[in-house]
Amino acid sequence: MALAESIIPSGDWKRLDGIDLLRGLAIFFVLMNHVNIRLLGADVLYTKFLPEQLVHFLVWNGQLGVQMFFAVSGFLITSITLRRWGSLARVSLSGFYRLRFARIAPLLLLLLAVLSGLHFAGIHHFVVPAERGGLGRALLAALTFHVNVLEARRGYLPGNWDILWSLSVEEIFYLFFPIVCRILGRSKLLFAVLFGLVVLGPFARTVFAHGNEIWEEYSYLGGMEGIALGCLTSLIVSHTRFSGAMLWVLGGGGAAIAASSLIFSWQAYVGWPGRTGLNMTILGVGTCMFIAATAQTRWRSPRLLAPLLKIGQYSYEVYLTHMFVVFGFFGLFLQAGGRMRLVPGLLVSTILVAGLLGAAVSTLYSEPMNRFLRRAAGSGLGLAPTGETALK
Repeated sequence: MALAESIIPSGDWKRLDGIDLLRGLAIFFVLMNHVNIRLLGADVLYTKFLPEQLVHFLVWNGQLGVQMFFAVSGFLITSITLRRWGSLARVSLSGFYRLRFARIAPLLLLLLAVLSGLHFAGIHHFVVPAERGGLGRALLAALTFHVNVLEARRGYLPGNWDILWSLSVEEIFYLFFPIVCRILGRSKLLFAVLFGLVVLGPFARTVFAHGNEIWEEYSYLGGMEGIALGCLTSLIVSHTRFSGAMLWVLGGGGAAIAASSLIFSWQAYVGWPGRTGLNMTILGVGTCMFIAATAQTRWRSPRLLAPLLKIGQYSYEVYLTHMFVVFGFFGLFLQAGGRMRLVPGLLVSTILVAGLLGAAVSTLYSEPMNRFLRRAAGSGLGLAPTGETALK
């Protein structure tokens, strides 16, 4: 058996509640953070009567939510690759890239077309200013996956463009992932490369950023650390059967580490974990421990968490479309007078409608296009094996 060959039959995995829960939590924190930024920008000081610890937990963990996304992404892509091709060393380069294109491109291209139309229409919040390079420069950055680089050099783009920084990190990673797997998939060097990315992550958020605040959060290496952690987790889970006691340690310990990282995120950020860049690494490790335990046990979430699981199932669509909802409801909030008592309704309605919009976009557009492109690619790809769609 090759080093990175899966011992899990290709049809063995169904939808994993642990994965959907993490994605749901991640998108929740991203949504809360983006609404919070608009509220503070409009001088709506809605948090002054709330406990500071609660405020930091609820509305300032957007970046940590993206770190959770990255870890989940690495785990899923590696697991899918193992199940489809049996071994990372046997991955088809053309097949891998076609699968990524079918999943990512339809919604991304539609989003860019809509944003271009809104830019030309001069709609507030959607115009890319000249000092940021204008529409053409933003389109080039989005299509060649270096929105993060553009922002680090010229400043933040409008909200709907800004979120594409994380997609830039992911897709550059996955551009090289199958190539590295083909070359190193039968040796321990693959683990060394992935572990090296994990080691470099904290340095990317501190030393390598050279004081650039945007690059501290948006750098390639800083984000690839989380993806690499997810990849390593998938490889370990795929050919290691943990004992019941170890699964309890991984699940309970991972949940405790992740929860502590989120609850005490501000203390970690201003303390040595933040100064060294290790706060994100710690969260990534805790997230991956939880993933490993819930994947092997096929953990079933309590029904109480069903809304989070549901929004997690459509996380890609929710992530790429949620800023339309944020700007729309925030505009209505301001038109209603921007009263403090309306803030809870703003937050709840934004999360609810963003989830519904993501589900609608997935059902009516993304998934039909995904299936169509896979069929069009020929029998070499076909439709997903059992469980693969659930793990995308």
